[in-house]
Amino acid sequence: MFMQIAIGAIGIGVVLMVGYLVIAQVRAAMPTISGDTTAANLTNANITEGMASTQATVFAGFGLVAVGIIVLAAFGLINIFK
Repeated sequence: MFMQIAIGAIGIGVVLMVGYLVIAQVRAAMPTISGDTTAANLTNANITEGMASTQATVFAGFGLVAVGIIVLAAFGLINIFK
């Protein structure tokens, strides 16, 4: 049972890390809007801010999954040596 949960958590971690990398690449590839319209610059700034926030959230989720895997491994080891 621990193995199935750990494999599922590892799968979720891989998906989160791929999402993090995709968002990082899209954020880096965003063109800067050069123009004198403040609305366009404000929109671009909002998009960049939103992507940075999403990237941080995905990274935090990946960290939580990693902690979950460590805890599951610890419980597995405890049950093995009982």
